[in-house]
Amino acid sequence: MRRLLFASLAGIALRVVPLLGQSGATHVLVVTGLSGEPRFARAFDSAAAAVYDAAKGRWGTTDSNLTYLGEDPARDPARIQARATRENLSARFAALVRRTTAGDLVFVYLVGHGSGEGPQSRFNLPGPDVTATDFATWLRELDGRTVVLVNASSASGDFLAALSGPGRVIITATKSAMQRNETTFAGHFSRALTDGAADGDKDGRISLLEAFVWARSEVARGYERRNLLATEQPQLTDSALARTVAFGTAAAPSDPRIAALWAERLALSAQVDALRRRKGMMDSTAYERELERLLLEIATRTAAIRAGGATKP
Repeated sequence: MRRLLFASLAGIALRVVPLLGQSGATHVLVVTGLSGEPRFARAFDSAAAAVYDAAKGRWGTTDSNLTYLGEDPARDPARIQARATRENLSARFAALVRRTTAGDLVFVYLVGHGSGEGPQSRFNLPGPDVTATDFATWLRELDGRTVVLVNASSASGDFLAALSGPGRVIITATKSAMQRNETTFAGHFSRALTDGAADGDKDGRISLLEAFVWARSEVARGYERRNLLATEQPQLTDSALARTVAFGTAAAPSDPRIAALWAERLALSAQVDALRRRKGMMDSTAYERELERLLLEIATRTAAIRAGGATKP
């Protein structure tokens, strides 16, 4: 009976918890690089704006924890706070070091063109480019946080080896720096994260792994439809960690009472995901006992939300 109850509660939790599952605050940095042509500028801006809006409206990211650096702030002054230069990017990472603590999530999303090879692989910006070595230096100061860096640019594959490490999920649009043609990954990945396209079970949550797998499949399907040889092969490091970072597809309820319950459930969800990341370091009995306690708390909040008349999230 205990095993059946545990399985039932786990199923409930997976169906109803709607938003980001982390143990601390969420910090999002969106960057669009040099476009070169109007069609690239439109594609880059669209992919970046979708993630920015989702972070602001559905992921619960506060304005102070959300930054958008763009190639040309005049193209989207309502969202872009500053120009995407190496200097501004360096300053933003320094601010993240000051503002974040262990347990926080730092999500970095790069959309643009890339070049170079190995540690000197570049993400192209107005003015001096930034290299994989630059990012390695900046990320080193964020040890202890959960870091997700998505480089959706061309020639991004060598960022994997340069940036991979404990507590990090690194995603690239290409397999290597030699895949230098324009990429389609950013559009698919943004859609996967923001409009529920990758939410096969309709539980209101999209894990990084789900988003990546769906976007990778759409990239391959696009080349097949055009009967072209694929010139981009998206890659991901640490799929186990990528399963535990999840984003929601619904905004918080407007009713203050329901919103409070919803926030409590979100916090409990964060504890569940943090617990799952510690599973390998815990006694199995203690792990299951704590997980059951958290799932019961989530189920209680869910029942109260439904009793209050809320149908979603």
